[in-house]
Amino acid sequence: MSKLPDVFTDPEDSQLVTDAKKDKPEDQEFIYTERDVILYNLGVGATAKELQWTYESHDEFAALPTFGVIPQFAASSGISLGWLPNFNPAKLLHGEQYLAIKSPIPTEGHFVNETRLLEVLDKGKAASVTTMVYTKDVATGNVIFENQITVFIRGAGGFGGKRSGKDRGAATAANTPPKRQPDAVVEEKTNVSQAALYRLSGDYNPLHIDPSFAAIGGFDQPILHGLCFMGIAGKHVLQSFGAYKDIKVRFSGVVFPGETLITEMWKTGNKVIFSTKTKERGTTVLTAAAVTLVDTDKAKL
Repeated sequence: MSKLPDVFTDPEDSQLVTDAKKDKPEDQEFIYTERDVILYNLGVGATAKELQWTYESHDEFAALPTFGVIPQFAASSGISLGWLPNFNPAKLLHGEQYLAIKSPIPTEGHFVNETRLLEVLDKGKAASVTTMVYTKDVATGNVIFENQITVFIRGAGGFGGKRSGKDRGAATAANTPPKRQPDAVVEEKTNVSQAALYRLSGDYNPLHIDPSFAAIGGFDQPILHGLCFMGIAGKHVLQSFGAYKDIKVRFSGVVFPGETLITEMWKTGNKVIFSTKTKERGTTVLTAAAVTLVDTDKAKL
């Protein structure tokens, strides 16, 4: 599928959801350069010693795979949710993210994002909304990335319709870790300025930089972007097991800049299941997480 349908119809949807899905967002362009790739890579912890990620003239200069969440960000976060009952953006939580890398990632590009409402669930006291974005190369029309973004909006339920979602393969897999020691563990201390750096890749939410805004959200200090520590964990998997063609995570806790992240990984066939926690507080921050490896023959053991 190289083009999204105009509407993801579902006979179980309530009329409210059916009408909302008909509101087709305009396509959004995204243009980036090598500088943006380096900025992103630095934002998820790449260092000056890792020249393949931080030096544009390196023979193997590349974007980290999770760069794929960046071109779609403005498109998916700009989708209207005002049609939900009692919608309050302050009660929105980023629940899950699925990214599929469909083509090699250019180190500079001109993309266009197609965005649709994929699934809306009534969880009683909350709504769960999943958006799908196709990111395509303007010149070739090739799909480079597919993102599925699930957000939970507390207090916005009770509108009727579906309560549980459909199986969408890797995008909804439970990814329960095996009951054995992990095959690989990577520990990385984040920088106290990690969020200040990562936000320059396009997520300027003041929750991640302004202490007074963070306090309104109930936090003692600004918190790290979920997509930032997803990218750090994705880097850990790449370093341990090699390239992957998709990655899915569930955000289960917050990270404060400066904390140490521990990613535990279990290889099961062509998948690597992983979870990430903070060393200082022991809080699990990524669960139900996995990647699908590109080539299991070449993947690191």
